[in-house]
Amino acid sequence: MDSTQAQTGDAIFATPAPERRHWSHIVVIPTLVLTLLTALLGVMYLGYVADPEKNLHDFPIALVNLDVGDVTGSGDQQRKVNYGKQVADGLVANVPADKVDLRVVGKAESEQLLRNAQVYGAIVIPGDFSKRLGILGAGSIVPGEMERPIITLQTNPGMGAFGVQIVHRIGDQALAEVDKQIGTQLTDQVRATLAQTPEGAPVPQVSGAAMITLESPVDVVPQQFRPLPSGSGEGLTAFFYALLLLLAGMVGAMVIHTMVDAQLGFVPTEYGPWFVHYPTASISRFHTLLLKWGVMTLASVVISGVFMLAAEIVGMPISNPLALYLFSVLAMIAVGWTGLMTLAALGSAGLLVNLILFVILGLPSSGGTVPIEAIPPHMAWLAEFEPMHQVFLGVRSILYFEANYEAGLDRGIWMSLLGIAVAVVGGVVITRYYDYKGLHRKNSDA
Repeated sequence: MDSTQAQTGDAIFATPAPERRHWSHIVVIPTLVLTLLTALLGVMYLGYVADPEKNLHDFPIALVNLDVGDVTGSGDQQRKVNYGKQVADGLVANVPADKVDLRVVGKAESEQLLRNAQVYGAIVIPGDFSKRLGILGAGSIVPGEMERPIITLQTNPGMGAFGVQIVHRIGDQALAEVDKQIGTQLTDQVRATLAQTPEGAPVPQVSGAAMITLESPVDVVPQQFRPLPSGSGEGLTAFFYALLLLLAGMVGAMVIHTMVDAQLGFVPTEYGPWFVHYPTASISRFHTLLLKWGVMTLASVVISGVFMLAAEIVGMPISNPLALYLFSVLAMIAVGWTGLMTLAALGSAGLLVNLILFVILGLPSSGGTVPIEAIPPHMAWLAEFEPMHQVFLGVRSILYFEANYEAGLDRGIWMSLLGIAVAVVGGVVITRYYDYKGLHRKNSDA
């Protein structure tokens, strides 16, 4: 055996001789690893913001038709009309089904979907839509007061500013076409009525302003469903709060891993010119991991309170502080314990795995800035299990949807518990196996 190697049990610890430290190990390998990481980072981050409209898929919007219809004409010429149904049918036919999930529902169900964060907005056709259109057509010939029929475009601000913008864009495009079709139909009806004027009777005149109104009769009124309070960052505070929890858990795991190992003598401690390497403690890998999990739990309890205090200082509204605090502790423990399990299993390579899992893949698939339905499908698939998305759903539900269990808090809680379970099972099995095989952590120089 080489003098630079020492064997303990089944484990071999080696300190490479200086002449064996080839320049490629010092220069090429770190550069290659960093290049691969940054390439993945660039593809993930730029890919999810480059063209959200192109990536749009299954974007949920509710469609509510409350129109009861109207009766036009008189005598034998009477007929039942329902322009609201025409508008609804036109929207269903013209809105691309592969991009927008247009859900035709009632008023109560639409509000429930908005409260539960299941849709980004709603298109609401009021009950007097046909009646107002009829009055508008008659008013262009007979003097009198009239109002343009309206269609309400509701947005769900708790779903994020980008989601609101997409709802406005979809609504404006779809309703502009509907407005044009209804306008053409209404104009033709008015002209047909004028053509039926008895011979010798004065023909009513339609002003230019009235004709313009007839050609574009529908007034689209934007409306926020439950506007967010001041200090909510246009729906971004949930994303950044979730990001804080994720970073605190991931970075906390790395800091605890390094500092505890230093105190136990597994790695040297260096602060500026001061350097010390404590004697290696006699402690198994399993008990080391238990110790780190305990420190992470204590840190989560403290840091969650610090974040709550920071939110209070900057004026961020929190309607359910207890729920946010408890969920923050749970989420931070889930992320921290998983990160520590990865480090216990892979050692230094666990740093890269944690970085990829929690940051590089996590942020683009979080849904906090760009909706999940507006990112490439392969990134949307990551949201099924990526920790960042689960934490974001829980925080968003607490901050914007009154801690509604169905608005994402249920998923946030259960996925956090699942993360803790995976960390516990994986950590216990791996560290116990290492200890059983005699792969102890010892300083080879000793």
